[in-house]
Amino acid sequence: MIGVVVNTVLVIIGSLLGLFFKKGIPENVKKSIMIGLGLFTCLLGIKLGLEMKNAIVVVLSIVTGGALGQFIGIEEAIERVGSKLKKLVASHDQGLFAQGFVFASLLFCIGPMTVLGCVQAGVENNPELLFVKSLMDGVAAIILASTFGLGVIFSALTVLFFQGGLVLLAGQMDFLTTPQYLNDFTSVGGIIIFGIGIKLLGLKPIKNGNFLPALILVLLFTFIIEII
Repeated sequence: MIGVVVNTVLVIIGSLLGLFFKKGIPENVKKSIMIGLGLFTCLLGIKLGLEMKNAIVVVLSIVTGGALGQFIGIEEAIERVGSKLKKLVASHDQGLFAQGFVFASLLFCIGPMTVLGCVQAGVENNPELLFVKSLMDGVAAIILASTFGLGVIFSALTVLFFQGGLVLLAGQMDFLTTPQYLNDFTSVGGIIIFGIGIKLLGLKPIKNGNFLPALILVLLFTFIIEII
């Protein structure tokens, strides 16, 4: 679990540094940073999305997951949680708090490095890959927090619980390292991240949180196809 703890701590430290530097950044520079983040996020989403092994599984997961998330109202629930957290910390970044929390949580927790690092730490007791990821996330947190504000620092909770859960379940989840599971899981995550990029660029107000069930459904659909 040491790798997860280090990752969580570096996200917090990076976020605090980003909040500190945010005060001295002019508004027009912040807008440029936002556009840059949007473009990078779209590119990252495309890169991860192209990892797909079975296009039907990916499409079915996104469509079904999005419909399920809309029915449940996941995006609204995230916004309610964000509102409560904003009141708790007296944040004034009301428009960016939930967006920063969701964006940072997905960026830090979705991708092959997260899955492989957690499985490696849980099965082999080797946190090396998570240490590398921790450094990357810490640097990213500086940039994100300087743009989105306090919402980013709370993504450390997502890192702690999500990655901690994966490490604890690594013995039963090592199947995620196989291409047929890992590639499509990564692809679905990439599509969601691409949607975040579109939102950051102000092209369309996509409710990306509603697509989160797709990350679970893609594993279920892949399992069904594998046993057919």
